[in-house]
Amino acid sequence: MHLQFRDVTLEDKQWIDPLLRMGPRASLEYNFTTAYVWRNSYCHQIAHMDDYFLLRANPGKPAYMFPAGQGPLEPVIRALADDANALGHPLIFNTMLPDTRETLETLFPGKFVFESCRDGADYIYDTQALATLKGKQYSSKRNHINRFLENHPEWRYEVIGEDNFEDVRKMNHLWCIQNGCAEDLAISNEYCAVESAIRHYDALGLSGGLIRTEAGVVAFSIGDPLNEDTFLVHFEKAFSDVQGAYQMINQQFVQHNCMQYSFINREEDAGVKGLRNAKLSYHPVRLVDKYLATLKEPL
Repeated sequence: MHLQFRDVTLEDKQWIDPLLRMGPRASLEYNFTTAYVWRNSYCHQIAHMDDYFLLRANPGKPAYMFPAGQGPLEPVIRALADDANALGHPLIFNTMLPDTRETLETLFPGKFVFESCRDGADYIYDTQALATLKGKQYSSKRNHINRFLENHPEWRYEVIGEDNFEDVRKMNHLWCIQNGCAEDLAISNEYCAVESAIRHYDALGLSGGLIRTEAGVVAFSIGDPLNEDTFLVHFEKAFSDVQGAYQMINQQFVQHNCMQYSFINREEDAGVKGLRNAKLSYHPVRLVDKYLATLKEPL
């Protein structure tokens, strides 16, 4: 079967979400918002085959998400291999979870080489731990929050909505400038992804919150559910020169928006040392291991 990949649109959420619910659903990639808001940065294109949702990134050097859905999988894998071959490249899956790796190896023994991708591992946290910050391991977080409360006694938390969309946009723009988006493509891409999330906030079913002080908005966070027990945080921004702003938005967002979920997925660190240290400092209960799978020879 010849697959017809095309650009992703908001209307695709209606048929993609049910297929995502069929599994796998453990990582950030298996989420419509992820596919949509990063569509321009990674040149996402999508296809529909039987009861499977297919996603391809960077058609010039294609990499594929392992199919999401249910039903016979072998013909879908073969169709993806044909698609990659037609583009002059081997089939590469850039999102392999431990169970999907096992499935692929069972279907095609010895046909793929697997490479661990630590930089892409998702960080999973206990919701109650992030909400309460109890225990010695969180003492530094509580200290930063206390400094914030002392310095900004009139702070408040606001749910993100139509009334403050523009304030979030302004902060996103300032944060981007302060962090060198003109010279850093990754930061520029994230700026665009946040803009897309705000522009289509309601249609995407997003949930967000911000911290406002006497100086204006100093932090915000945006996400949506990944599955029944896990909430996925797509974006968290704070001004680094406002002591405690990051710790405040982290805790307040969980308390206000995520308490009905057992776990929080705070995405990957992309191999950025400072980001990795920050994510580890919140003591994840586990990492979602991911692998790169490359087809060694034609199927």
